[in-house]
Amino acid sequence: MTIDVRAINEMVIRESAFLDAVREEVKRAVIGQDEMIERVLIGLLVGGHVLVEGVPGLAKTLMVNTLAKTIEADFSRIQFTPDLLPADVVGTVIYDQRTGQFTRRRGPIFANLVLADEINRAPAKVQSALLEAMQERQVTIGDTTERLPELFLVLATQNPVEQEGTYPLAEAQVDRFLLHILVDYPSGDEEMLIMDRMAELQLLGKSEAQEIRAVATPETLLSARRTIGHVYVDEKIKEYIVRIVMATREPREYGLPELQDMIAHGASPRATIALNVAARAHAFLRHRGYVTPEDVKAIGADVLRHRVLRSYEAEAEELSSDAIVRSIFDTLEVP
Repeated sequence: MTIDVRAINEMVIRESAFLDAVREEVKRAVIGQDEMIERVLIGLLVGGHVLVEGVPGLAKTLMVNTLAKTIEADFSRIQFTPDLLPADVVGTVIYDQRTGQFTRRRGPIFANLVLADEINRAPAKVQSALLEAMQERQVTIGDTTERLPELFLVLATQNPVEQEGTYPLAEAQVDRFLLHILVDYPSGDEEMLIMDRMAELQLLGKSEAQEIRAVATPETLLSARRTIGHVYVDEKIKEYIVRIVMATREPREYGLPELQDMIAHGASPRATIALNVAARAHAFLRHRGYVTPEDVKAIGADVLRHRVLRSYEAEAEELSSDAIVRSIFDTLEVP
């Protein structure tokens, strides 16, 4: 079968044009954090959830809320606490004394964009309820199963400090996230802009600098998702992706004997799929109808850092998952 890459490229240029307007609109409210904005857009475009690790105050809530407004999507925020119940997330059945009937009340999970703030502060049952909804795209309330919206993204956050009283996500649960991104502090120039803008807003008693315009719709994003399915991935790129994932399992066979005892468990086939779809979305964001090795490398750390489990030796030597992934990318031959 002959693939017309030029035609695919033209289609992608046409279908991805709206993303520039979305990013510009978000940047009207959020200063900096370009990488976080892009990674969340990748999650939206391919239907994959995102785990964010960063200290409080880095505009995570503002960014997701603003993004929801730019695409006319429903947004909800769940603050995870140790006393939270699964029903507080997915919903419950309530008995109405006036009518003598049970009625269903939907939980905050029924939204297009859900911010699960500090997910590691909730007990395992609540985490499982959220992760099951993420995986199955449906929840059961009473004896009724209800589908979640087709455009559905969970942005879960973890605070890297103050780990007392937290319930860390199990490795199998973390694997459900398409991306695990690390959010850093803004630069000095960005901090100056943030200070000027937010201090003025606080003193004036305003919550937003200006009204955020809707420049796209959920249907636009779903149409873009179908287009991403046509983004061309060459056989050599596919082989490159497979070699990357295989190198996390058997590093010695791929020229990395020093990592053999540093990795307790390598990435699963879910990582191979995630690298493929995330690289396609990365190319789509750049209005390109084909994937390059740079797309794979750009998204690689976010896809793999939570899927490569370190051994005790690696922890003793303070070798991070990021350093392991970086070594793999630096060693493997690029097609």
